[in-house]
Amino acid sequence: MSSPSKPTPQRPIYTLAYWRQRLSAREDQTFLALTIVIGALAGLAVVAFILLTERLGARLFPPNVSVLRRMLAPAIGSLVIGYVLVRFFPDARGNGVTQTRAAFYSSDARITLHAVVGKFLCTSATLASGIPLGPEGPSIAVGAGIASVLGRKIGLSTEKVRSLIPVGAAAAIAAAFNTPIAAVIFSLEEIVGDLHAPVLGSVVLASATAWMVLRLSLGNEPLFHVPQYALVDPLEFAIYAVLGVAAGVVSGVFIRLQLAIRAQFRRLPARTAWAQPLAGGVVVGLVGYFVPQILGVGYDHVSALLNGEMAIRLAALLVVLKLITVVASSGTGNAGGIFAPVLFIGAMLGGAIGGVAHIILPHHTASPGAYALVGMGALFAGIIRTPMTSVVLVFEITRDYAIIVPLMIANLVSYFISRNVTRESLYEGLTRQEGFHLPSSGDHSREDARRVFQILRPPEDSLPAAMTVAEASSAIGSSRARSWLVMDQNGVRGVLSTAHLRNFLADRQSDITLGDLFESPVFPHLHRDHSFDLALERMGHSGLDQLPVVSRFNVRELLGVVRLQDILAAYHVVPAEADKAVEKTTPTS
Repeated sequence: MSSPSKPTPQRPIYTLAYWRQRLSAREDQTFLALTIVIGALAGLAVVAFILLTERLGARLFPPNVSVLRRMLAPAIGSLVIGYVLVRFFPDARGNGVTQTRAAFYSSDARITLHAVVGKFLCTSATLASGIPLGPEGPSIAVGAGIASVLGRKIGLSTEKVRSLIPVGAAAAIAAAFNTPIAAVIFSLEEIVGDLHAPVLGSVVLASATAWMVLRLSLGNEPLFHVPQYALVDPLEFAIYAVLGVAAGVVSGVFIRLQLAIRAQFRRLPARTAWAQPLAGGVVVGLVGYFVPQILGVGYDHVSALLNGEMAIRLAALLVVLKLITVVASSGTGNAGGIFAPVLFIGAMLGGAIGGVAHIILPHHTASPGAYALVGMGALFAGIIRTPMTSVVLVFEITRDYAIIVPLMIANLVSYFISRNVTRESLYEGLTRQEGFHLPSSGDHSREDARRVFQILRPPEDSLPAAMTVAEASSAIGSSRARSWLVMDQNGVRGVLSTAHLRNFLADRQSDITLGDLFESPVFPHLHRDHSFDLALERMGHSGLDQLPVVSRFNVRELLGVVRLQDILAAYHVVPAEADKAVEKTTPTS
């Protein structure tokens, strides 16, 4: 007779293991309480971020600072922080939003405490040294990191931890901009990619909590103090549309320059990574020597323009100089976000266009400050590609309802023009350069859609990249396969159809290796969570009857293949291979 099982020993109530066990057993209640805690901690982190950056900046750039320090501080600061980033905090480079989105879609939703601390310290020091980036993007990474760390420490499931990442991101941006509504929309629009996400309630609660923490700590001051504006004449709508066109063009140029510079520096040897930010610091220092207004975040100069205290010529000059210094410092690897620079450049662009319009039509246009406000939102919509967020953000910053309609007109035009200049948004381009292939807003389909992982199978038809065209043609022989994966030691190199292979042979290119046929690292592929609709669309566009399924974090890592035959079989259009095999072996009557 077996002895009765012993009861599970109770852990002492004062131990972390006891409370972790209790909290993980009540996951839903714990998630709700944790939402409030994350909102409070993210709000406090942003407050500390603001105070630390301001005090460091005041020491490095006191009133009447010498021009020599103005030139040297960005260069020295970027060199020192570049070394610290590579040596101690390699995960703290970049804008923060890209890393947050990658963590949200990763398998373990993991952001380490080490990365949070590094982002906080390195970004504070970078901004204080005069580098013209912003604190909002890194704040998002800090807030999301706090959420990820707490969720994992308490023992929540991976899916619950993943749901906490947009919660922490919204809390951080609510405190950074003092805009709780825009924070909710941005977190859902950019991080999650779905404004109807189930996590909406928690995002709202965390955003409100962080906003209250900010008010209690620093008061309820808006980001900018602006006078009330009113539409002077309906003719202004046409001028706002022109501003939208200009913002769209500048947005496209900004995205292309940023991605091009970053791509060039990523091609340099890895051993130079610590010194690369110095290039951006030198550019900032040289420009700052002559035009000190480009140094740092620059919100005080935006306020001056909004209140009519800046010359229009200077505003126009700052559009060009700030754009150059921002793409140089960000593209070379300095820690910092691009929200603040985007608002700065947009304000200067709007102020310059509004100033010219006011000179030409003084009785039919508002002051340049109104156009500066609209320019901020228009450039945000063109670069970040979150038009809903940009409208609400400017509205919350100014608390002026009269600016909404001009803002919507300029935003829509800017968004359209920017997409025609470059189809890729800034964050999509940055994640692609990191080797991440994350879903865009267009990838989201209905919840009940069939997914690629349901018919994923191991690859059967592949060829080595080192094989020549002639050898490959001989190897496939009379095979009925219509497409082949080309593989090398790093994984997938591309996909080649049998017809294309025969064409190369007919063109007397038999000595070329298969790997040399693929000049671009981009090839048709799918991810596990893609729908059948998207798989069929990509097969039709590429003319291939099978596509590799690869990791979102390494496009060369093969997870399996999806074949047209299997998709049709899933819809019962054609019988599956197993059924066809049975039919062949069944004797006819």
